[in-house]
Amino acid sequence: MKRIKSWRFQGNELTYLKSALNTGFKAGADGAFTTRFESLFSKKYHQDYAVAFNSGTTTLHAILLAIGCKSNDEVLVPSLTPLMCGLAIHYTGGVPVYVDVDEDTFLMDPFDLESKITKKTKAIMAVHMYGAVCDMKEIMRISKKYKIPVIEDCAQCHLGKGFDGRYAGTYGVAGSWSFENSKHLTCGDGGIVTTNSAKLAILIRKIGGLGFKTLTAKSGRVRTDRDKLQNPNWERFDTIGFNFRMNQMAAAVALAQVERQEYFVKLRRLSGVKYTEALRGSTLLQPQKIIGENFNTFYTFSAKFLPGNGKVTWYEFRKKYMELGGDGIYAASKLLYQEPIFKQLNIGKGKTPKAEKIQKQLMNFTTNQSSIKEIKKQCEILIATRKYFNDFS
Repeated sequence: MKRIKSWRFQGNELTYLKSALNTGFKAGADGAFTTRFESLFSKKYHQDYAVAFNSGTTTLHAILLAIGCKSNDEVLVPSLTPLMCGLAIHYTGGVPVYVDVDEDTFLMDPFDLESKITKKTKAIMAVHMYGAVCDMKEIMRISKKYKIPVIEDCAQCHLGKGFDGRYAGTYGVAGSWSFENSKHLTCGDGGIVTTNSAKLAILIRKIGGLGFKTLTAKSGRVRTDRDKLQNPNWERFDTIGFNFRMNQMAAAVALAQVERQEYFVKLRRLSGVKYTEALRGSTLLQPQKIIGENFNTFYTFSAKFLPGNGKVTWYEFRKKYMELGGDGIYAASKLLYQEPIFKQLNIGKGKTPKAEKIQKQLMNFTTNQSSIKEIKKQCEILIATRKYFNDFS
């Protein structure tokens, strides 16, 4: 069997895809690959239940609905995060309440978080940005104090760990991961939810699976025995749900990716460490601060550009880096409430002055290199860019 050319798919992806095709997806049944994917993922994260979805946005939507988020409920979310987090809240009729970020970690600021809690607060959405893990010790303290559930968005943080060595995504009532193309692991697009609550797992699965009454916390099987299924009196649905299910082709690839999860994360970790070394002594760039003993998995290598030195602008630095052969430097997404549609519809509330400042300063370097050789090349280009601007203290 010929191997796939892309370095990201050198495991069992092709074998599993051919198997899915050869078995005809077992139409209408649970499907071996979704079940195997969910089982392996829950085992790796030491969670009782995992439910596969078609994206890391529908995962958040389903979790919010499962915990009862409805019109006018408030959900606390960092403003410095991609639009999908705010959209998931808006889809439920809820109100995003924007929380500021810490100036050094670029993550949700627990102090601002606590100050924005009201009687309408329904949930806290902690978002582990750039592969870094939020201050879950403080966030969970606040959660316990006010009896507010925490949802963790780990789209950019596969295998990240918090203050006590637990995986990001396992502190709150549910964790959400993305398998979109740019993430640590990918199946083109997809997502998964984990939880230790059987009640929540059933609701999440039914919400994502059209509300079939046969769905359970552990199983996505929608068919029952033929005598029941082919009886005109058989009733199928007991919940209002959406069609958020992951298809078998995506699940086949996702399973193969999870089997090599540690390999992918190790490469990103190495990239982050090497970039950090390349910025030693820099007066232009300040790397994202890691909280305590947290384990950062570097979805990107994020650093704050310091404009006060007067040597060079953000744009000049990026231009020279790319001229020298750099992969590119990505800016942070606009804040949720700065996006045109959120402004137009006046979605959410709360100002975040620190995030407004930091958003313009952030430089995100790619960490998806395929080898140590490629990682070293990018770091050498970063050092060369620093030398060009005489950025050595």
